[in-house]
Amino acid sequence: MKNTLIVVIAVLLLSNCSKKSNEVSEQKDTVSVSTTPSLSAMALDIKNKNGLKMKVIPLGGKIVSLQVPDKSGTFGDIVLGYDTIEQYINGNPYFGAMIGRYGNRIAKGKFTLEGKEYQLATNNGANSLHGGPKGFHNVMWNLKPITTAEGEALEMTYLSADGEEGFPGNLNVKVTYTLSDKNELIIDYVATTDKTTIVNLTHHSFFNLTGDGSKDVLGHEVTIHADRFCPVDSSLIPLGELKKVKGTPFDFTTPHTIGERIDKEDQQLKYGKGYDHNWVLNKKDKSLTLAVKVTEPVSGRVMEVWTTEPGMQFYSGNFLDGTDKGKGGVHYPIRSAFCFEAQHFPDSPNQKDFPSVELKPGETYTQRTVYKFDVVK
Repeated sequence: MKNTLIVVIAVLLLSNCSKKSNEVSEQKDTVSVSTTPSLSAMALDIKNKNGLKMKVIPLGGKIVSLQVPDKSGTFGDIVLGYDTIEQYINGNPYFGAMIGRYGNRIAKGKFTLEGKEYQLATNNGANSLHGGPKGFHNVMWNLKPITTAEGEALEMTYLSADGEEGFPGNLNVKVTYTLSDKNELIIDYVATTDKTTIVNLTHHSFFNLTGDGSKDVLGHEVTIHADRFCPVDSSLIPLGELKKVKGTPFDFTTPHTIGERIDKEDQQLKYGKGYDHNWVLNKKDKSLTLAVKVTEPVSGRVMEVWTTEPGMQFYSGNFLDGTDKGKGGVHYPIRSAFCFEAQHFPDSPNQKDFPSVELKPGETYTQRTVYKFDVVK
């Protein structure tokens, strides 16, 4: 498993540092190192019998490549990313990353749990985003290849120490990426704690089903099985309302392209510079259900997202601005990718009417999210 290289870079990453931003944007958390091994030396590969291939690195548990076929059978890499470890360290910290302890935003980085107020690290203006600057996207995961009943897999583990980024409790986390022979990327999450804490784990791949990150994703057709979404304030913190999508640009209960209404005169779209909101999925329990379907009409690629979670963050790549030099030297322009992040709702610890994100000793956090790939028939 290239243990020596992983140990070397793990030591180097102890000098982790961050740049704080006052903007609502893709936070440029960074890690300072002197030397690093190559991407190919660090990456672990898995594949399925149909030729789908995926590469993952220990830094952030990041998926750095995901090869799936188009309607003609030609394989293409459908996730944004970089060619070198140095770029992953210094570039967009969320490309392909595991996110935790708390995916999305917590207002002012504060919450109260069992009568005690906690202050988290803030990295998105006054708010905490995706677990803080040293969140799970910036830590070294222990990776090992395994085989599950559903296919080749990578098991990733991490111990988040009590007090890390301000969160209470020692949190043991295990995440398994599986590539099934049904052309599914299955992500299973398990976590336990020794002290009452909050947990909201998710995955943050930036998808472009054309397989070309120089192109925008505005022509992708999207269906979201949600009748409501969470309106936000100017810093993208939910207002507490679960608003009906009917009659708004947020209604994807029938297929619409991403670009069809993204620039409409709508205050919510202005706050997010496009879509960057949580949809409240039409479900009443933790069963695995279809949440999203995305079709790219030219390549014919189709992606479905199934999840046990109650919410889905849809982000339309609004803060990509062409400065990120990605794979093959391509500069990623605005809206050149989309993200669908299965989750509990943003700022849930401060919103009493949102589903609880508390995890107590003796309990086990579980989640399954499946990205299923196909082509237009």
